[in-house]
Amino acid sequence: MEGSDTYNNSSNSNSPTSSCASLPLPLPPPAAAKIVVMSPCAACKILRRRCAEKCVLAPYFPPTEPSKFTIAHRVFGASNIIKFLQELPECQRADAVSSMVYEASARIRDPVYGCAGAICQLQKQVNELRAQLAKAQAEVVTMQLQQANLVALICMEMAQQQQQQEFESSPQQSSMEDFNNVPSPHHYHQQSNNNINFFEDNTSLNSMWEPLWT
Repeated sequence: MEGSDTYNNSSNSNSPTSSCASLPLPLPPPAAAKIVVMSPCAACKILRRRCAEKCVLAPYFPPTEPSKFTIAHRVFGASNIIKFLQELPECQRADAVSSMVYEASARIRDPVYGCAGAICQLQKQVNELRAQLAKAQAEVVTMQLQQANLVALICMEMAQQQQQQEFESSPQQSSMEDFNNVPSPHHYHQQSNNNINFFEDNTSLNSMWEPLWT
């Protein structure tokens, strides 16, 4: 009996569950490190050189715009572009690159005059627009004067019409007053009777004084 108990105990101690509990858990595999691939800038890619970490051309010639560096490189050259940028502070480099690209584009379009030709053309357009503006302003002044003259003419015509209406109404009133002042037929009859009586009185007086003269 004692031998069987010792066998059972030994068998229990050698069971897989007890061995697994005693072994440490395996560690998870380390995470794969992210590999960042830096694409070279357009300038280094066209020049076929390694793009350094502090490349002067990288901030201004991204790999998505290769034509930008191609135009500037065709006219100025890569060494001159790098030299220009190194001589300028960082706050002015972006404007300098834009100016170089614009000047190079103008030089490619017009090899003789370059930017000067574009500037002359723009000045010509400005002068034409100024002439058109002056002409438009003169037309506006002319229209304002015409409008003022038209208003003055309308006012004069209205004043003349008002005076004519007043003149036409005044003779009617004077004719009515004259008509009211005309004596009536009865007045003329009475005046004629008075004249007749006066004549008769005169004749009677003459007849009375007639014997005295004889």
